[in-house]
Amino acid sequence: MAISYVETEKQLLVLEKLKELIPQFAGREHQLSELGSFPFENMKDLQDIGYTKLTLPKDVGGESISLYDFVLFQEKIAEGDGATALSIGWHLGIIKELAENRSWKPDMFSWLCEEVKKGALFNRAATERNTGSPTRGGKPETLAVPKGDKWIINGRKTFTTMAPVLDYFIISSSIEGREEIGEFVIPRHEKGVFIEETWDSVAMRGTASHDLVLKNVEIANKYLTDIKDSKTKPKGIGWLLHIPACYLGIAQAARNYAIDFAKSYQPNSLTHPISLLPNVRRLVGELELELLQARTFVYQIAKKYDDVEDKQSLQAELAAAKYIATNTAISVVDKSMRIVGAKSLSETNPLHRYYLNVRAGLHNPPMDDVTLSLLAEDAFKSSEKE
Repeated sequence: MAISYVETEKQLLVLEKLKELIPQFAGREHQLSELGSFPFENMKDLQDIGYTKLTLPKDVGGESISLYDFVLFQEKIAEGDGATALSIGWHLGIIKELAENRSWKPDMFSWLCEEVKKGALFNRAATERNTGSPTRGGKPETLAVPKGDKWIINGRKTFTTMAPVLDYFIISSSIEGREEIGEFVIPRHEKGVFIEETWDSVAMRGTASHDLVLKNVEIANKYLTDIKDSKTKPKGIGWLLHIPACYLGIAQAARNYAIDFAKSYQPNSLTHPISLLPNVRRLVGELELELLQARTFVYQIAKKYDDVEDKQSLQAELAAAKYIATNTAISVVDKSMRIVGAKSLSETNPLHRYYLNVRAGLHNPPMDDVTLSLLAEDAFKSSEKE
């Protein structure tokens, strides 16, 4: 069903700029299955239209786009290339999170905004081999040691998305002699900062999520931006909806390919294209319904998040949106491949890459088991109040 989620002229203007880029992104997408690949041209294109600055707050001259806007734009980018969408989504999402929560000191936040306005790219590097996802609660092995008015940091981070082009890495680190975990900004140009090209994932290979290696990196005290303990609760995390938006966009690309194929493919055993076959029409109907359900839920939660004051109260719904969108994307790509048949497994066919890429969503936060646990906890709590 061709339901439009565009609600404002402002959204339409940004989408028009993005739509001009989508064919180019899609044309380059096949290059990103190679080891060591990264969508450099796509990133440059997004920077050229000012996309990397859209989540900056209005009080520093930014657009301060809503979560709904963010989801809408990210999904469109992912139709062209999922790796590009997921990569830039982390940068934009982190800026949105910091603008919303203002957890950094005002002078450091102002500095960050000025850097973004100049074109700088930021991302977090929090995952480590022995701790796994930071959402699981493991304490970083990366260690920060105070030295006068500076810090000496040593450690290794994995899954550093956009590693080839990041200007700043926001890392989590244990602090010598303390139980709390510190958040530090590491400028790329500092001595002792290395990128080790370890990323060999068959899914989302184009994100270039290599290892960040820190060897006796010395940074000024101002780059310690936050300190958290085990009791620190996450604040507004709506920005993570860029993840389900990405996988919905990939699913839409798979759907588009399958429908175009069905309309044009006519084996010599038929007098009409396969689009008229009942089994094909059933599959198309199923994937359309699944996309409609997932998209409606994701956009409803985004709008609710924009409007509600107690954003933390939506944690379970936000997690559910990611769960629904990711699993829907996997199903939609699978059905698209069934429509296309064995040709979908060809090296030159984008569907096999879509298939691999959407499965990466299972391992983006929050993971499915965490989401189901959150929903169960909410259910038991609500039953106690009744």
